Amino acid sequence: SNISMNSLKSSLLKLECHFTWTLLKQDVDLGHLEDTVDDQIEFFVESNITNYNLLSYVCHLKGSNEEALRNLQKAEAAAQKDHPDEIDWRILVTWGNYAWIYYHMKRYEEAQTYINKVENSCKKLSNTAQWKIELPEIYAEQGWALLKFGRKYYERAKDCFETALKNEPNNPRFNAGYAIVMYRLEDFSLRQCEEVIPSLELLKRAVELNPKSTFIMALLALKLQDVKQVDEGERYIEEAMQITPDLPYVQRYAAKFYRRKGDVDKAREILKKALAVTPKSAFLHHQLALCYKGKLYQLKNTTRYPPQEQVEEVIRLAIFHLKTAIAQKAKFFSAYMELANMYAQGRRYKEAEETFQKAFQINILFDNDKQEYYYHYGNFQCFHMKSESEAIRYYLEGLKIEKESYGRKGCRNALKKLLEKRIQRGLEDATDFGTLGLVHNLSGETHEAIECYEKAIALCPNNEEYLSALCELRLSI
Repeated sequence: SNISMNSLKSSLLKLECHFTWTLLKQDVDLGHLEDTVDDQIEFFVESNITNYNLLSYVCHLKGSNEEALRNLQKAEAAAQKDHPDEIDWRILVTWGNYAWIYYHMKRYEEAQTYINKVENSCKKLSNTAQWKIELPEIYAEQGWALLKFGRKYYERAKDCFETALKNEPNNPRFNAGYAIVMYRLEDFSLRQCEEVIPSLELLKRAVELNPKSTFIMALLALKLQDVKQVDEGERYIEEAMQITPDLPYVQRYAAKFYRRKGDVDKAREILKKALAVTPKSAFLHHQLALCYKGKLYQLKNTTRYPPQEQVEEVIRLAIFHLKTAIAQKAKFFSAYMELANMYAQGRRYKEAEETFQKAFQINILFDNDKQEYYYHYGNFQCFHMKSESEAIRYYLEGLKIEKESYGRKGCRNALKKLLEKRIQRGLEDATDFGTLGLVHNLSGETHEAIECYEKAIALCPNNEEYLSALCELRLSI
C-alpha cells in the first residue's frame, strides 16, 4: 500500500549509509573507482569492511545489484571475522546499504527486515528509542567514502574525520584519514597559491599512532620534501620500503619522491615494479609518463642537438603511458594536459588539439583547472600554432577567472611578456596597449593600467571601451 511505501522510503532516508551520503556518480569515473577499491581490498585488509561497502555502492551505480549484494556479504563476513564482539555497530552501514539495494530491487520485505535490524541495533546501543546514532566509526566510514569520490568532496570528508576524532582523538585510522584529507586539501591550496593548512604535523601524528602504516609514512616523506627537509623525507621513504617492499601504494609515492629529487631512473625502476602488481593504476602510468617528460627535458637541455630517435622514443613512451592512464580514468585532467603537450612536442598537432578539447569537456573541472587549461592551450597556440592573437585570447580567458592559481599566474606572465614584446617590435597597436591595460587592471595594478589605456586612447581617440575603462580606473583611485 501507499502508506507503507511512504514509511519505507522515509525510514530508508534516515539510514546512515552510502545511499544517503550524496555521493554522485557523475563526479567520478566508476570503472576507475572500482579498480581502485579492488586493489585496496587486496592490499589493505584491515579496511575491508569499509572497502566492500563502497564497492557494493559502486556496483549498484553501475547497475549491478546482484554484484552489490555479494560485496555486502563479504563486508559482513569481514566484520564477523575481525570484530565478532563489536558486530552490532560495525555492521550498521552494511545493513543500511542492504536495505537500499533490496528497495531498488523492489524486494521491499527484505528492505524492511534490514531497516528493522538497524533500528534494533541502535536501540540496543543507545538505550533510547532514537535510531540515528552518533558513532565515530560511521563518520569515519563516510569520510573514507567521500575521499574516494574526489576533490569536490574533500571538505565534507574533513568534517567527518574531525567529528570522528572528537570522540576518539587517538584512533589511528581516524587520524590517518584526517591526515590524508588535509594533505590533499593542502596540495590544492598550494596550487591555488593559498595559505597552507599544516598537514605535516597531522601526518607525523598519524605515523606515531600507527608506525606500521607505510602508506602514511610515504605521504609524510613527500610533505617533508615539500618543505625542503629532503633528507628526513628520504629516511621515511627508505624505512617504508623496507617494511613493505612490495606494497604498490608505497612504491608509487617513493617513485614520486625520487622523480622530484631528480633521480628519474630510480623512479622509473620503482614504478615498473609497482605496475607489475597493479597494472591498471592510472596513477602509476601518469607518474611514469612524468619520468619520460623529465627525460625529454634532460635530453633537450644537456645537448644542443639531442639524437632525434632518442627524443622520439621518449615522447612515444610518455604518450603511451598517458593514453593508458586516461583509458583507466576518463576524468584525469592533468593526464590530458600532459598528453596534449606531449603530442605538441612530437608535432602531432591535430591530436594535441583534439586532446585539449576533450580535457575541457570534463565535467568536474575547478576554476584552477580551467586556468591551467587556458595557460597550456595559449602556449600551444603561441609556440606551436604560431598564432599570437589566439594565444592572447586564451591567456585572457584564464586571467578573467579571478581566483589566484599557478595557471592564472602563468596566463598573466605570458600575456605581459607577449604584449610587451609586440609593443617593443614597434607594431604600436592600440589593441595591444588596451589589452595590456586590461591585464594590469585584472592584476590590481591600477597605475600601470591607466598608463596603458592612455597610450591606447592616444592611438585610437574615440574607442569607447578604453575611455570608459580609463574613467572607471581614475574614479577608483
